[in-house]
Amino acid sequence: MTSPEAAIRDKALSLGFDAVGISAPELALEARDGLADYLSKGYHGDMGWLAAKAERRGSPRVLWADAESVIMLAVNYGPDTNPLNRNERLKIEGRGNISVYAQNRDYHDVVKKRLKGLGRWMCDRFECEVKVFVDTAPVMEKPLAERAGLGWQGKHTNLVSRDFGSWLFLGEIYTTLRLSPTPAEIDRCGSCRQCLEICPTNAFPAAHKLDARRCISYLTIEHKGHIPRDLRHGIGNRIYGCDDCLAVCPWNKFARVADEPAFLPRDGLDAPRLAELADLDDEAFRKLFSKSPIKRTGRDRFVRNVLIAIGNAGDADLAPKAEQHLDDPSPIVRAAAVWALGCLLEDESFLLLRERHENRETDPEVVTEWSAIHR
Repeated sequence: MTSPEAAIRDKALSLGFDAVGISAPELALEARDGLADYLSKGYHGDMGWLAAKAERRGSPRVLWADAESVIMLAVNYGPDTNPLNRNERLKIEGRGNISVYAQNRDYHDVVKKRLKGLGRWMCDRFECEVKVFVDTAPVMEKPLAERAGLGWQGKHTNLVSRDFGSWLFLGEIYTTLRLSPTPAEIDRCGSCRQCLEICPTNAFPAAHKLDARRCISYLTIEHKGHIPRDLRHGIGNRIYGCDDCLAVCPWNKFARVADEPAFLPRDGLDAPRLAELADLDDEAFRKLFSKSPIKRTGRDRFVRNVLIAIGNAGDADLAPKAEQHLDDPSPIVRAAAVWALGCLLEDESFLLLRERHENRETDPEVVTEWSAIHR
């Protein structure tokens, strides 16, 4: 007779999952202590939801007391080219770099549909209860994935798999069904530090420690305000997320190219032109990024990112694209436009713009942006 664990695995693979593991609804003390240390140091930045639900995040049984097992599931989204090699080319061409995971459909929708299908099947087959999550609840997914044998948390804090390298989307099913756990994975990073050393903004104060406030993914996706001036040059042309610490991992020699069409690059998103993105109003932004994870960032933050990339492009021909945003309704857009122009224009041209706009500016942060550029 097929065991419940084997039946669940077979069904999950048939639904399109690439890796399956089972964990008890518990986290190691190191994971809970690590979360507490992370929050106490303020590494979470303005992601207040991390602190607000820390107790539930640190203990699966607090999230759902009836849970007896956690089924961890993963879907491969491996790219067909190395993002590091590709980014160097895009810089020269005046194009923006979007993180691999966001170049097509929102993975939340794709993975959650599969989780629900597996959950319904489990309820019918085993008469159990389930709760499904895909980055939608206070769950420490990566430590649970490690306990379930899917991979281990590398020194960059992301999950690394022997079979898929860096490129896995995670989801989980909490269930009242008591299952035998899969053997946990061990740390296989050894002495390698490539992921720590490649970070353009030095976001890793130590191995296994990430200061999100310096992380390009956080700054371009989660951060709602002005991007700190000392980090802008490090962002380069990355307009949504960053793959550097993932892409450099030597374990990617075992990675596989994704075969799910929803995760393959969509026309217009694999290497978009900065000049065209700078023209987006709210309606055009929503249309372009329909069904994309980028949509949740909102037009203002995204155009802020585009203007930072324009400033880093070193192409004076892009200056008019930045200048058109000096009267933008959004202060974070206006401030980024000022900074971009400060990078691109000669002294005389920049001073003329400052004389024209600085005295009309009412937002103190944008006023500071004008005065911070010394000419």
